[in-house]
Amino acid sequence: MTPEERPDTRTVSQVGEFGLIRRVTEHRSQPSSTLLGPGDDAAVLTAPDGRVVATTDVLVQDVHFRLDWSAPRHVGRKAVAVNLSDIAAMGAVPTGLLVGLGCSGEVTAEFVDELAAGMWEEARRAGTALIGGDMVTSNQLTVSVTALGDLRGRKPVTREGARQGDVVALAGGLGWSAAGLAVLARGFRSPLSVVGAHRVPEPPYEAGPAAAMAGATSMIDISDGLLADMAHVADASGVSVDIRTDQLEVPQRLLEVASALGADPGDWVLNGGEDQALVATFPGEDDLPAGWRPIGRVRQGRGVTVDGAEHTERTGWQHWRH
Repeated sequence: MTPEERPDTRTVSQVGEFGLIRRVTEHRSQPSSTLLGPGDDAAVLTAPDGRVVATTDVLVQDVHFRLDWSAPRHVGRKAVAVNLSDIAAMGAVPTGLLVGLGCSGEVTAEFVDELAAGMWEEARRAGTALIGGDMVTSNQLTVSVTALGDLRGRKPVTREGARQGDVVALAGGLGWSAAGLAVLARGFRSPLSVVGAHRVPEPPYEAGPAAAMAGATSMIDISDGLLADMAHVADASGVSVDIRTDQLEVPQRLLEVASALGADPGDWVLNGGEDQALVATFPGEDDLPAGWRPIGRVRQGRGVTVDGAEHTERTGWQHWRH
């Protein structure tokens, strides 16, 4: 093993803030939208649309991830993915990421390298890059990401445009992260297909802009659970959203895991969060772009129903609710 290949066992305190920032940002390619990247007081981006879509999510150790379940690279990818799914849900394309990291001085530089590698990996998957950030001392590992996006001349697709008669459609999968969480909570580390889905969601980034171009009337990413998040759309739009279970496919792998754990896979699909799938409403099924499939209808009324009936077990994640 050459000196360059050996893990860096120095701590964050020994490397220093600016040394760490250089390690995270140096020798990384930037998209054409970045006019001035990391290294100055602020980054400079092009804004051809004249509007900027912005979102922030904060991930805290033992609240949003556990290091005995996830490697640093997983945490880095997840921190980026949950933000970029919000950009996609507005119908925008990402243009840059700003990262804030709080950690103990005893954290190793190798840990930060792996965390950053995960961030860059997910950023490249979505066609964007880290353009700046900051690092501070903290007793608890915290990763904050701000994502920026461009609408490319289109109107943003918000939560408040759903109309009676619209088709409710899904891009991505549901229930996978919840299944992975259930497996990990039982002390298992497989099957990897579900455990990996909990460690790192895989949002359908291209589906958001595709939905916007196809005339989607509303859109949201599924972070808190299908029913909980569709309640936001119903409330914002002043309509009722009816989810049809006969249109919700439960993959065979989820059925197998649920059987092994004695769990209800339907609950994972309806109430499980952190899949970062996209749900949008469209004027008709003929308007659905590739990768989207119908799962319900927008009706007159208020709230969310399942197969036409009120569903009382809407348990999507909310902070501070116990």
